[in-house]
Amino acid sequence: MAADLGELLVPFMPTIRVPRIGDRVFKSECAFSYDSPESEGGLYVCMNTFLGFGREHVERHYRKTGQCVYMHLKRTIKEKATGASGGAIPQRRNGKVFLDLDLNCDFNGDDYEYEDEARLVIFPNHYEIPLPNIEELPALVTIACEAVLNAKSPYRRQEPDSWDDEIQVSKHASGLRQLDNGVRIPPSGWKCSKCELRENLWVNLTDGSVLCGKWFFDGNGGNGHALEHYRETNYPLAVKLGTITPDGADVYSFDEEEAVLDPHLAEHLAHFGIDMLQMQKTENGFTDSDVSPRISEWEVIQESGSKLKPVYGSGYTGIKNLGNSCYLGTTMQVLFSIPEFQRAYVGNLQRIFDYSPLDPTQDFNTQMAKLGHGLLSGQYSKPPVKSELIEQVIKEEHKHQQKGISLKMFKALTSKGHPEFSSSRQQDAQEFFLHLINQVERNSEGSENPSDVFRFLVEERTQCCQSRMVRYTQRADNIMQLPAPMEAAVNKEELIAYEAKRQEAEVSRRSPPPAVRARIPFSACLQAYTEPENVDDFWSSALQAKSAGVKTSRFKSFPEYLVIQIKKFTFGLDWVPKKLDVSIEMPDLLDITHLRATGLQPKEEELPDIAPPIVVPDEPKDHLMNNFMDSPEIDESAVMQLAEMGFPLEACRKAVYYTGNMGAEVAFNWVIAHMEEPDFAEPLVVAGFSEIDSSSSAAVPVADNQPPEESVAILTSMGFPRYQALQGLKATNNNLEHALDWIFTHPDSEEESEAASDIADPEGNASASANATADNEPNGPRVRDGPGRYELFAFISHLGRSTMCGHYVCHIKKEGRWVIYNDHKVCLSERPPKDLGYIYFYHRIPS
Repeated sequence: MAADLGELLVPFMPTIRVPRIGDRVFKSECAFSYDSPESEGGLYVCMNTFLGFGREHVERHYRKTGQCVYMHLKRTIKEKATGASGGAIPQRRNGKVFLDLDLNCDFNGDDYEYEDEARLVIFPNHYEIPLPNIEELPALVTIACEAVLNAKSPYRRQEPDSWDDEIQVSKHASGLRQLDNGVRIPPSGWKCSKCELRENLWVNLTDGSVLCGKWFFDGNGGNGHALEHYRETNYPLAVKLGTITPDGADVYSFDEEEAVLDPHLAEHLAHFGIDMLQMQKTENGFTDSDVSPRISEWEVIQESGSKLKPVYGSGYTGIKNLGNSCYLGTTMQVLFSIPEFQRAYVGNLQRIFDYSPLDPTQDFNTQMAKLGHGLLSGQYSKPPVKSELIEQVIKEEHKHQQKGISLKMFKALTSKGHPEFSSSRQQDAQEFFLHLINQVERNSEGSENPSDVFRFLVEERTQCCQSRMVRYTQRADNIMQLPAPMEAAVNKEELIAYEAKRQEAEVSRRSPPPAVRARIPFSACLQAYTEPENVDDFWSSALQAKSAGVKTSRFKSFPEYLVIQIKKFTFGLDWVPKKLDVSIEMPDLLDITHLRATGLQPKEEELPDIAPPIVVPDEPKDHLMNNFMDSPEIDESAVMQLAEMGFPLEACRKAVYYTGNMGAEVAFNWVIAHMEEPDFAEPLVVAGFSEIDSSSSAAVPVADNQPPEESVAILTSMGFPRYQALQGLKATNNNLEHALDWIFTHPDSEEESEAASDIADPEGNASASANATADNEPNGPRVRDGPGRYELFAFISHLGRSTMCGHYVCHIKKEGRWVIYNDHKVCLSERPPKDLGYIYFYHRIPS
């Protein structure tokens, strides 16, 4: 028999591999579905790629790759018979076979036992070889099988227990020098001191400078000013604003080039007025004095006091909480209740699967289609059979709950390269929504982009208070952020009385009185949104100087789906993060037609289109010329990072050079944008370095204000058309940061497109490729304008003190009834708490 098995496997021996260090073995989840070894058909693991496939998808992989040998894994779970082993450890057969296999079912180990089976299957004839079969199999096959069965989970490195082990104490923490410069960091309103960016901000622990972080692969992040500041000053440690809790914060060491721990963080932050130790919280994330009101909030939002009826079937599939992953689950539940997302991914399921790459676990569209099918097929949301219901009644047990699907593979892919979403910490659902929309847009080139339904144009009117002249600009957005004005509460007397009693109880050390929640009319939130706001550091082009300015915002277009975020989260004066405890009765029907923008009015006078002066450090002409004649500087470490990804070396050098040595992340975007060009892998040739005509003013690129090619390359690598990059640079004296802002605030038009060709080549010799690019570009962001009347169909609620802790639940209106999605539990809602939501989703009412 041994000889027969050996001969049977001989033709396939070259395709059977032993997993090496770095190989990921997917033995608990199918790449195309949520089938697992516990599913009816089990799971098939390819013995060459180590990808897992359910029974209905393994044939596709065999046909596409020609791989014939798979390991079939099957786990059978059954309830223990009466009197069997009592409360002992559940019985296993072949217990070592599935070592380190993630158990997908939440069964009580005292009540269930399971049997594991493993066998090799040879396609296409489905010849099966039971395992273990050590004596009869060739040694290589035996070693490969043992390695697969004992392989660690590919997601293990993202689990909570592994994070603390990876981060070490910084060598700079104990002796960190802090300047006594009087800097105090405010609790809100932060922005980068160099580019005014308001996200991904870091405060340097030596001098208190607030600067932006680096650019991420997904297009988020900053302009790298925090790192630039370190290179100028050698101040090594910085902490990320918005991550500070009593347990610590995200601290980065520029010198050690990694995330670090700072045992003296509280002392270092206190130097700049941040008292992190006052933010005391209990295990569930709330202060002891806040337990009563928070419990009430949890009960109301989760409808804990009601006997909710579970629902099953298509569109009613729950999502398992992986530990602080509810922000992701609720967002995806809402998105896949939208027909455009269903059509783009589930409607094109077979085409997406058929054209998926060899590793579908790393393909965004494949994983989105897989998730959409998992939620909408009903395959993973089946009601209990009649016999189970009868047994539950006899045992007087709670109602059956579905298992839900686990999004480990999806979370690993969508959070890859992002320092926050790739962690095991709780995150802001609004930030993840925007992050996912960005990924949908990037992966929808050449096909329908379902995220277009959220996009709208905002018209911003800025007025100089002194000259009374105005400027109108436009920007694209996906979310309407509504303030929650506490001063507009209709129960002010109650709130004042409660605050007096609370302070009195605090002084006398008595238990606090029952909390009172502020009730704010929705109309007051809309009114606050439309109120003029002061513009910080406003530079008036009419006065050619800084002046007071105010800005108002209106809708230039209305989206197909309107997403409204209530701005509930803020910081107190003592730097303690807090959530406004407010109740806002959101309307089921909403009409915002009156917020339609009107544009420039007849009696208004526009501000001159003059950019503010840019201060350029004085530099001797000879030194400038010497710098220009030197060979181009290229960050070789960034080049090697790209080369290790498999890109040609010369292409990597060009990418790093044309993106101004801003790092591998930005250079990677350049590579993706230019890899189809015929000279992609040709050696780098920089005009002007080989020969310079000293008599020509073109010898120094800035002499005639012609945009530098490297700045153009950076902007085009971000996805902007070349002509638009040239326009932005030309309008801002070639300042890259100001050009980026100019592009966002000046949606292109046909006239601008035509003028851009002149900018591209003053001699009229613009290349055909540049002209073709300009002609083929759409005129501005794609929007679906229409009437401003909407109906509420979903909302996401947050429970807890801040977005860094707590829990998310969503309610979705389906088939005329509200349904609550609370992780894997899906039930009919009896009292949807529409007044306590965080993010609301409205769809347009057809006219």
